[in-house]
Amino acid sequence: MTPLYARRNRTTLAIATAVAAGALLATGVTTGASAQTPADTSDGTALAAAPVQLSPAARTSLIKKADAAAPETADEIGLGAEEKLVVRDVIKNADGTTHTRYERTYAGLPVLGGDLVVHETKAGATQGVTKATKATIKVSDVTPDIARSTAEKQAVSAAKAEGSKESAADKAPRKVVWAADGKPALAYETVVGGFQHDGTPQELHVVTDAETGKKLYEWEAVKTGTGNSQYSGKVTIGTSLSGSTYQLNDTSRGAHKTYNLNRGTSGTGTLFTDADDTWGTGAASNTQTAAVDAHYGAQVTWDFYKNVLGRTGIKNNGVAAYSRVHYSSGYVNAFWQDSCFCMTYGDGSGNNKPLTSLDVAGHEMSHGVTANTAGLNYSGESGGLNEATSDIFGTAVEFYAANASDVGDYLIGEKIDINGNGTPLRYMDKPSKDGASKDSWSSSLGSVDVHYSSGPANHFFYLLSEGSGAKTINGVSYNSSTSNGSTVTGIGRDKATKIWYKALTEYMTSTTKYAGARTATLSAASALYGSTSTEYKAVAAAWSGVNVA
Repeated sequence: MTPLYARRNRTTLAIATAVAAGALLATGVTTGASAQTPADTSDGTALAAAPVQLSPAARTSLIKKADAAAPETADEIGLGAEEKLVVRDVIKNADGTTHTRYERTYAGLPVLGGDLVVHETKAGATQGVTKATKATIKVSDVTPDIARSTAEKQAVSAAKAEGSKESAADKAPRKVVWAADGKPALAYETVVGGFQHDGTPQELHVVTDAETGKKLYEWEAVKTGTGNSQYSGKVTIGTSLSGSTYQLNDTSRGAHKTYNLNRGTSGTGTLFTDADDTWGTGAASNTQTAAVDAHYGAQVTWDFYKNVLGRTGIKNNGVAAYSRVHYSSGYVNAFWQDSCFCMTYGDGSGNNKPLTSLDVAGHEMSHGVTANTAGLNYSGESGGLNEATSDIFGTAVEFYAANASDVGDYLIGEKIDINGNGTPLRYMDKPSKDGASKDSWSSSLGSVDVHYSSGPANHFFYLLSEGSGAKTINGVSYNSSTSNGSTVTGIGRDKATKIWYKALTEYMTSTTKYAGARTATLSAASALYGSTSTEYKAVAAAWSGVNVA
């Protein structure tokens, strides 16, 4: 589970494999940008190294081509005889270069933490490889010394500690090679379901050393967060007509649908329908209002990724996730689940504050993007980068919406009032203002809860976008200082967002830490704008400003 705010009474170890609010009148369907279009700079000039929007057929063709060449690629990059590559995704840039992300297997077993990205020229020549681990993938044998039942018992015990009442695993232990940390080892991965303490569904993954029985890692696959609603005013959303009834089915955006769980905690729910295509009243007491908020948030998030970053859907395959509202009763949270490929929202305290604000929607759905690209491990520094990625894109979604009722800002969850005093959850210009987040990197950052170790990356993004010093943006006052006392000049949020996205999708892996994020963003800035550009220098300066060298 990865709440938008941290529960300070526990620490979650995880590896990520793993909406706006308001009253509205919803009519019509809005079409998006055409496919095969590269992202632009702020002045409208196409960037050669920016990703192009691939049609589903074009993306499938590239994946099939990479899959056919996988044995040759594995040999070319020096993998062992027992290792094989499995294509996960392919990104093609406007200049014809490609970046193919792979998982790998060893003796037929999945290698957790063995992911890598192969970078190729337009002509198909390999330019380089970015690996999650530099360790040689090899284990002495693939015959476990402990029984599967031992691993399952350990996993069930770990799940019960988080609130599960399950007595057996949902998925029987499977053999894997654990390579995300330390020396590669033969292991079991076990998944336990049920519910967590606060009622959030549980999909706890536990990795157990198959020789010693020691627990190596655990992570919660259900990504959660909190928000608010009824703040985006009257908006237009995509619907469809079935017979004489309208549905919350946005056929122009991968057929994103929104369902009513009606206080339930399982299943898909019932698709929202309406007779006149006018939805909600702006009041939480109307069951359609939260549905429209969620539908709108998904729509804006889809449009942001497609029109700004050239990504068509969370998986970049043109297929939408779906949304579920009215989860449980008085549930003060919202969560992303990769297993159902869906977003789920509670109605908040007293069922009066549906958790469907724009930045929460962008934040949570961006966990899905991270899970389907770099897959940043949800622990230590990489976990902080995972959370920061969702904060960064959630913020970018809010600015992209340009909604007068919920203007863009560098505050996280400012509509939620989870603190009860009107303050936001996090501040990107000075993260420590929340009382727990870190403004800059230190050697102890890896032991900090990921919601607070995200601070330096959030601070970096703010500095890169807006620069240091005092300023007012959209009516909000900021005053950002640097750890080294330097003055940083921002390059604008649009460029900063594109640099972070390219770094995430092409140069980060599951094990990337802060030093690696610096390298990844510099590589992205160099590819987009040049290694002697103002943008490249600004990336270096912003990282130095948060003590990442």
